[in-house]
Amino acid sequence: MSHPNAILAPKGRLQLAKCVVDEGWTLQRAAERFQVAVTTAARWASRYRDHGEAGMTDRSSRPYRSPNRVTMKRERRIISRRVSLRWGPDRIGYSSRAAQR
Repeated sequence: MSHPNAILAPKGRLQLAKCVVDEGWTLQRAAERFQVAVTTAARWASRYRDHGEAGMTDRSSRPYRSPNRVTMKRERRIISRRVSLRWGPDRIGYSSRAAQR
């Protein structure tokens, strides 16, 4: 988390986005003024257009979905080995690969 007066804190993002969207600055000019990349300026301007001031807040980095997630049964087996046997990930991985052979 950055401090409130940082250039790309929500307050600074809003200023950057307003310069581009409301005042008509070019992305290049806004990026130079706020000392960020042009793609970063474009990202915040786009979020401001789509969501307004609410789009300037930080988003969660948690993925929307996990297509390669292990099954619940396998997850429980892993957790039980970690807790009861106090095994680490390397040993659990080795034992599960050895069992598949």
